[in-house]
Amino acid sequence: MGAKPCASGRLRQVVAKATQGTSPVPDTAEAAPAHRAVIAKPAASLLVLRESALGPAVLMGLRGAGHRFLPNRLVFPGGRVDAADYRAPAATPLAPAVLARLERRAKPALAQALAIAVARELEEETGLGLGQPPALDGLDYLCRAVTPPGLPIRFNARFFVVAEARVSGTLKGSGELETLRYYPIAEALELDLVLATRFVLEQLMAWRAMPEAARATRTRTPVLRNRTVAWE
Repeated sequence: MGAKPCASGRLRQVVAKATQGTSPVPDTAEAAPAHRAVIAKPAASLLVLRESALGPAVLMGLRGAGHRFLPNRLVFPGGRVDAADYRAPAATPLAPAVLARLERRAKPALAQALAIAVARELEEETGLGLGQPPALDGLDYLCRAVTPPGLPIRFNARFFVVAEARVSGTLKGSGELETLRYYPIAEALELDLVLATRFVLEQLMAWRAMPEAARATRTRTPVLRNRTVAWE
């Protein structure tokens, strides 16, 4: 069995506090018609983690006002899985333990496509990359968050983390994410974040606090669904 899950009372308090007046979707979003259920589409985001004497920081950017999903919100690079992601090659595979946790709730083909998608989105949105084809062995699967039902746009998003040393290239945003930079985690948590983003940052802090061996032997993953944190 892996390390004891880090769903502490503090995390539950953070989630409860963040829930007040906060939604993981735009405040202006309208509920989907009751007769048409919106399926949460597979998506993936990547937290590029920078470690320095000033403390940990993570790459984030502000989604433009024209976006239908989370406009004017600070997010991580990422997006939905494309059909081509199922066919794209990788230079190195995901670590077996990471793949095993992904496959608890995703078929093998989707698990691989999620990792490919996150590498593709990173390059498209930031100019940084994991190589061509991408090396996936440096990725760790951090957590999952599902947009609540009843909303017009929904995602079933997996969040990965990678050390800054594992990425290459020059940071140059495509325009999809504004104010793209490494945000100190403490600074980011003071901003007006949606619940899902705050949840992911809290999970990143818990992940950093784990011994490296404990990270590698984890068997369960936190998931935010219907504003509730569970483990799978």
